[in-house]
Amino acid sequence: MKNIRNFCIIAHIDHGKSTLADRLLDFTGSVTDREKQDQLLDNMDLERERGITIKSHAIQMEYTFEGIDYIFNLIDTPGHVDFSYEVSRSIAACEGALLIVDAAQSIQAQTISNLYLALENDLEIIPILNKIDLPSANPDEVTDDIMNLLGCKAEDVIPASAKTGQGIKEILTEIIERIPAPKGSLDQPLQALIFDSVYNPFRGIETYFRVINGSIKKGQKIQFIATEKNYTADEIGTLKLTQEPKKEIFAGDVGYLITGIKEAKEVKVGDTITSPENPTQNAIDGFEEVKPMVFAGIYPVDTEDYEELRASMEKLQLNDASLVFFPESSAALGFGFRCGFLGMLHLEIIQERLEREFNMPVITTVPNVSYQAFTRKNPDEVLWVNNPSDLPDPSAIDRVEEPYIKASIITKSEFVGNVMSLSIEKRGEITNQNYLTPERVELTFDMPLAEIVFDFYDRLKTVSKGYASFDYSPIGMRPSKLVKVDVLLNSNQVDALSALIHADNAYNIGKKMCEKLKELIPRQQFDIPIQAAIGAKIISRETIKALRKDVTAKCYGGDISRKRKLLEKQKKGKKKMRQVGNVEIPQQAFMAVLKLND
Repeated sequence: MKNIRNFCIIAHIDHGKSTLADRLLDFTGSVTDREKQDQLLDNMDLERERGITIKSHAIQMEYTFEGIDYIFNLIDTPGHVDFSYEVSRSIAACEGALLIVDAAQSIQAQTISNLYLALENDLEIIPILNKIDLPSANPDEVTDDIMNLLGCKAEDVIPASAKTGQGIKEILTEIIERIPAPKGSLDQPLQALIFDSVYNPFRGIETYFRVINGSIKKGQKIQFIATEKNYTADEIGTLKLTQEPKKEIFAGDVGYLITGIKEAKEVKVGDTITSPENPTQNAIDGFEEVKPMVFAGIYPVDTEDYEELRASMEKLQLNDASLVFFPESSAALGFGFRCGFLGMLHLEIIQERLEREFNMPVITTVPNVSYQAFTRKNPDEVLWVNNPSDLPDPSAIDRVEEPYIKASIITKSEFVGNVMSLSIEKRGEITNQNYLTPERVELTFDMPLAEIVFDFYDRLKTVSKGYASFDYSPIGMRPSKLVKVDVLLNSNQVDALSALIHADNAYNIGKKMCEKLKELIPRQQFDIPIQAAIGAKIISRETIKALRKDVTAKCYGGDISRKRKLLEKQKKGKKKMRQVGNVEIPQQAFMAVLKLND
């Protein structure tokens, strides 16, 4: 046990976590030349295509140092703020963390927030200065930034290049010398923490765990404390590049477990595994419940696929514990689910994964955040508004509160003005301005979550020429003046396009919505009015003109009355069509309505 080291890699987006993991695997000889490829641990097609890590990936390496064999359990983590829940779970299974900082970009917002996460869990931090081979690298200055942040010495920072392999040996030596061996006792009852799980269609649910105390043997009886259900450990093993079955896994090690569970609800991330014969007296503190930031409705394209969609969502939830969903129905779209996500990227990824992994094409409604409404009748009773249709009648509302976040933006000092004006446009209030170096400034804002959900990040990158990094954390609810804007198509309300908007922006956004829908909805054989309304008051209108079929084409010469007769007949037909005709809304219309500022 004293020769085991459990560590994870944390950093901002694109600072080189997955590339460093590749080099560590190469150096320790954990992969053969045939198996080598870039982003080796990213095994999802989506991760490779986008060049981002979505899931945390655990892998075991063996390394001999000064004649002693060591076992390393490495967990590569995502960098994007939408997947920070993955990071928090990975950190719980480790004793140390490699903090990577890009030598060209220096410390970014996510570097700081992941560092604080690691320090809360008492991890040993090894700072690494990556990408020193780049021409734009500025190692001396960035080393000073790291020293200020961590309070360490210059010699503690390891210069490295994950691309060329420089500094890899030093990193491995530091891991052995600085990261403590796992604490735990073999004599105590079995106690293991589930930090991830994945659904395998052939073998049922594979559970990834870290043994805290005791050991787990193949074929023994085990119990999940949260569900109090007993199973048999059919197969246990460690996570190399492929799964490697073992007879027994001891305290301090990380492994996988197959019990033949088919029901997704039975495995809970953060649960404790123990033995029913000799159970542990105290369960491990699991992870805090995830707080979804953005809500959207996900509906099957064909209403008959509802149950199939439910099964797919449950299997996906196993693999992504930050997904929250519950059933709902809509007049326009039938039965579906209300889902909670950590951000817009997370929503996109889930939608994509449903289509790819489970072959489930879905319709996603306009995302929004959750509000709290209070009525005049019961001013203390909270009504949660996840959907614009849940908002009580405006005459009965006492107040509405919306979620606020504390946003931390790190940027170059020349872009401070641009970033401020963008944040003020998004109803942000500046609370702090801190110069990290003469060149780099940290700005802190209190902002409504609803304003940053859609396009804030993209626009922030634009106004700062890519030099701004962004991180946020929720700070609670505050009163706000919100109104519900409905969209009417052909005088029928489309509940999937309704949105809760701040009263100051309502007219503007209502107008833009109508203009956008006019571009996207295909023309029909009759006029389609598109209206935006607040209650009974119409605030904007656009009309999609009818496609006129040339009914008089076959009349050449002859009396005008023949043509007139055909045109009159067409007119009557259009009138009838308008009464019974329904307008199909393309899927891109739902998403396009959000990106109105582009």
